Amino acid sequence: MTKSKMVNRYSPEVRARADRMVFEHQGSYETQAGAIAAIAPKIGCIPQTLNGWVKQAEKDCGMRDGVTTEERDRSEPLKVPLVQAQWRTPSNERTANCARRTRSCARRQRILRRRNSTAH
Repeated sequence: MTKSKMVNRYSPEVRARADRMVFEHQGSYETQAGAIAAIAPKIGCIPQTLNGWVKQAEKDCGMRDGVTTEERDRSEPLKVPLVQAQWRTPSNERTANCARRTRSCARRQRILRRRNSTAH
């Protein structure tokens, strides 16, 4: 399994502790968002980050529908061959397909055409 290039700033223990704090103190606040907003600065993260951790913890324990961490880790090796096969196509075909999808890829294709043209 390949890891993403982003380094996780928070250890799994800190994440688990933060989730536990939210679940334990949720009754003291009107909403779960209120508990998250109060606990996030204590952990040293922003509320959006803690909210994502809490949602994933709820998925993992079955309180919320979605893909669990275990299922995600199990399916990750299956994605790698798909990505590698996608990049085996010739570069001109890749930029042509890319140009149909997004504007930034269309700009990239125009730049490549200018560089490859004989009129300098």
